[in-house]
Amino acid sequence: MRGVWREGNRFMLLAEAKCFIPEMFSAIEAARESILIELYLMESGRLASGLIDALGRAAERGVCVMLMLDGYGGMGLADDERRELRERGVALRFFNPLGFHSLARNLSRDHRKLVVVDGEVAFTGGFGAVDAFLDAWYEVAVRIEGPVVADWMRLFSRVWDSPLTRGDGAARLVRQLAVAPHDSDDYQGMRGRVVWGQGYRYQAIRHSLQQQVSSARQRIWICTPYFVPTLSLRRRLARAARRGVDVRLLLPGDAHDHPGVRYAGQRFYGRLLRAGVRIFEFQPTFIHAKFSLADDWCTLGSCNFDHWSLHWNLEANQEVDDRRFAQDVAALFERNFTTSHEIDPVQWAQRPRLQRLKEWLFGSLDGMLTRLR
Repeated sequence: MRGVWREGNRFMLLAEAKCFIPEMFSAIEAARESILIELYLMESGRLASGLIDALGRAAERGVCVMLMLDGYGGMGLADDERRELRERGVALRFFNPLGFHSLARNLSRDHRKLVVVDGEVAFTGGFGAVDAFLDAWYEVAVRIEGPVVADWMRLFSRVWDSPLTRGDGAARLVRQLAVAPHDSDDYQGMRGRVVWGQGYRYQAIRHSLQQQVSSARQRIWICTPYFVPTLSLRRRLARAARRGVDVRLLLPGDAHDHPGVRYAGQRFYGRLLRAGVRIFEFQPTFIHAKFSLADDWCTLGSCNFDHWSLHWNLEANQEVDDRRFAQDVAALFERNFTTSHEIDPVQWAQRPRLQRLKEWLFGSLDGMLTRLR
């Protein structure tokens, strides 16, 4: 299965939980045939309880409901809630539960985020079923209709059927589901494709971004919460800035769930700033969104474009090549730039020694982790 560009889709950008959570729950409540959900994070709380109840009601009215969680990221879901899901008819499976395996196997996680309803509509982004997305983290999602929905279903099926996935629901269950036919005349004619990564074994997401960065003529704007880019990506960003492309990074500020990762990434600020890259640190809250814009090409999904995501995780993004959608993404970037602190190159060069020490310390740790096999 390879990522294929498909015409005749509709994509709707949904910024912040107040937009995408109601849209997802509305789609789930209206489901008639099937609901597929794949998440990295799900832990007991208000959002998880609401989702469990919505999925339970759907299963009780005859909808085929499949919930697939990562074996590590789903550990925060209480046993009684797992039992409730199963008793109400939801097929619950976990990808690669932790065990006495090799280190490499335990480090391989399913980081994808996906909701597909009736084979008609899908959602992806950086979301999870944890309460932090309700009121503490800034997140973005995309609502998807059209031919690419079938590609998302096929991608879900590959992990559901994987020998590393354990739990309820027969393998190949997804393959029995119908995919809704799509008449391209009903859509806005947007061009899109699904791209994914499978750790170091398959890195289509990484290669696609690198290609876009190398070929962009006007702008390259990247939002990522965990900025620890590969050497190749750093070089491409610097080269793009030197040839006159507007290169900007939208990154978290002091509000961060893993401050060490922030320090590890900040060690790259100096060279990027000297090359002409503009760096903005988001101030209102922790920005967990993962989306990028290169001219009129956009990518949005689960991938952080850091060493860890690219080397170990299952990731998946929706790419869109459409000027109308790009305008929406650009407007979102612009709004977020206004609430961010832009790093001044001169001031950054004069940062305190303690800051430099933290960058070196966590950067060294990051270097050791990237060499794990």
